[in-house]
Amino acid sequence: MLWVKALHIVFVTSWFAGLFYLPRIYVNLAQQTDPGAQACLLGMARRLYRFTSVLAFPAVLLGLWLFLGYGIGMGPGNGWMHAKLLMVVLVIGYHHACGVMLRKFEQGRNTRSHTFYRWFNEIPIVLLLIVVALVVVKPF
Repeated sequence: MLWVKALHIVFVTSWFAGLFYLPRIYVNLAQQTDPGAQACLLGMARRLYRFTSVLAFPAVLLGLWLFLGYGIGMGPGNGWMHAKLLMVVLVIGYHHACGVMLRKFEQGRNTRSHTFYRWFNEIPIVLLLIVVALVVVKPF
């Protein structure tokens, strides 16, 4: 079980690293007017989104293994796990939203400013903070 837990932490951390950086690329894309630089940034964003998606899959599977296979967070007194699972759903939704935004950039249909993407970039930090607090503190 400790190997599953360790791998889960590594994949979640790697997934979040991508989610921290991808919107930062969007900030630069929203500001960029040079077509060559835009193409370069789009390529970076595409590769990072694809790689981040690959990291998300084992992170979620390993988490499910811990939950369903080892029973971590099951039973009475484990309300923290329900809250954590809600946060995981929100992270998956955020990841999906990043993909939607990438497609809009690729199609030249972005209507949002770099300021929007700067604020959007803060969401995974808040989500990770909540998840870590729920796992470590287990408040309910």
